[in-house]
Amino acid sequence: MKNNYHRTILFTIPLFMFFLIAVNLPAAKANNFDDATYYASPLEGRWDLTLHIDGKEFPSWLEVSHSGTNTLVGQYVGIVGSARPISKINFENGKMSFAIPRQWDKGTEDLRVEGELENDKLSGTMINPEGETCTWTGVRAPLLRRTKQPVWGIPIKLFNGKDLSGWHTTGKNQWIVEPGGVLKSPHSGSNLVSDKTFNDFKLHIEFRYPKESNSGVYLRGRYEVQVTDSKGLEPQKDLLGAIYGFIAASEMVAKDAGEWQSYDITLVGRMVNVVCNGKTVICNREIPGITGGAINSNEGEPGPILIQGDHGPIEYRNIIITPAK
Repeated sequence: MKNNYHRTILFTIPLFMFFLIAVNLPAAKANNFDDATYYASPLEGRWDLTLHIDGKEFPSWLEVSHSGTNTLVGQYVGIVGSARPISKINFENGKMSFAIPRQWDKGTEDLRVEGELENDKLSGTMINPEGETCTWTGVRAPLLRRTKQPVWGIPIKLFNGKDLSGWHTTGKNQWIVEPGGVLKSPHSGSNLVSDKTFNDFKLHIEFRYPKESNSGVYLRGRYEVQVTDSKGLEPQKDLLGAIYGFIAASEMVAKDAGEWQSYDITLVGRMVNVVCNGKTVICNREIPGITGGAINSNEGEPGPILIQGDHGPIEYRNIIITPAK
């Protein structure tokens, strides 16, 4: 009897579940929950934006995704700063708009954005927190998915330890080379950019900062790996080991200020690995888009190594890059 009872229960439960599913299928179909394209909006995805201000171009970035059945949300990266959440993006008849609180901007108002989607391209106007208006354009960001494993080339000493050959600054130069092959920015000033550009690569770089100072290493000139005094703090998206504003380190491995530290970074497409002071803190994560301070938003193109020099004193040495063939 016991065995027959168990068989009856085991047979009855699947039938009951099948009955529930069958009864609810019409309701599910009516709500379009079985339709893979139900949430899809032509605005969804990642967009590389270019702002046009006083005859100059500045990079920006936008991501749009769905939340629930009929709400679009997203995140935005401006000329400077980190990714900011967008609680709601209005989109109807090809017209879009959203507003977000200011971050590092001057002024007191929200950043307000309006645009139009036409032929899979975006364009529009933007009013910053100071009330100034600019125009902008946007194209879909490339996926940057690689179909083959990289074959690594010969390591290149990107900094020769003697002078600034192979590098240029974004403004007036404050960088100097000290004995022992140390590249030093004694105070806030210009960023330093490699003359050579790269696609996929492995990068070894060592750095030292004084207490409470801040810098960053930009991969392809667009994705900042944060360098900042972080000893004793919990990992955050703006602390040591992070892809600024997007990905926090898995653990905080910072040394004391004044000690030499190191990064070993591998970038393949959008996928990044970060080893800080010998420990893997980011493992094969996707970088969604450009970070604030990027040289441009042309993500499909090769880019330089950019070292941030406008956030305080910093030192670097032993900069070695191994590009993919």
